[in-house]
Amino acid sequence: MNEDSTAAVDRTRRTAPGKLRAESRKLFRRLAALRPGTREHADARDALVELNLPLVHFVAGQYRSSPTPQDDLEQVGTIGLIKAVDGFDPDRGLEFTTYAVPKIRGEIQHYFRECGWAMHVPRRLQELRLKLGKATDELTQTCGRQPTTATLADHLGLDESEVREGVLAGLAYNTTSLDTQFDDQGDAAPALLKTIGAPDSALEKADNLMALKPMLERLDDRDRTILGLRFCSGMTQVEIGAEMGLSQVHVSRILIRTLARLRKDMLVDA
Repeated sequence: MNEDSTAAVDRTRRTAPGKLRAESRKLFRRLAALRPGTREHADARDALVELNLPLVHFVAGQYRSSPTPQDDLEQVGTIGLIKAVDGFDPDRGLEFTTYAVPKIRGEIQHYFRECGWAMHVPRRLQELRLKLGKATDELTQTCGRQPTTATLADHLGLDESEVREGVLAGLAYNTTSLDTQFDDQGDAAPALLKTIGAPDSALEKADNLMALKPMLERLDDRDRTILGLRFCSGMTQVEIGAEMGLSQVHVSRILIRTLARLRKDMLVDA
């Protein structure tokens, strides 16, 4: 930044808002007279951005209720300010602050919509969440307590179901890692992933077992006992034969016959 631009910024920091606007107009006139791409043009542009950074602080401060760090919001807002400096036309007679504030706010809101969410949420719900956050802050200051769903709905002219939908959508803004440990259990605490249930393959067999129950009851005691020893106790055919006083071949034939009968009954009942 050259000496003229630096001096302009330093003077502006000590001036009233009216003089600040005047200094901005002066810098914009200087910027228009310089050739883009030159060092002087870049310095004047940087001076305008630095001069108007309080606008970024002001707009970002309106989103204090957001979980996004204020520094991040100010960085995003500065991008909007730079775009405003590049797109502003002093000849239109509009004050730069009037032009820049919507640009800064729009950049921050775009960040919320596109980058700040851990999960995809429709734009309507993203904007509703912002409205709810702002209304909650206002009503908390006014009433001295957190507003109820009914109060928020009345304040914003919404149905209570819409307010609940917006609050629920806000839960998608931040997510928790499955590697997160429970704070109240120290370093040895299990990760959240360890507390989540997994599919139980045994549940898939429940329906078949319920269907088999009456069929098993129709078997004679010997056949039912041999099935139990084989598939519940995990005994081999030789071990079953020794237990039942039968040969391994006889046990095999009984199992084959019994299983075929059960399969046939299952298909008939299906």
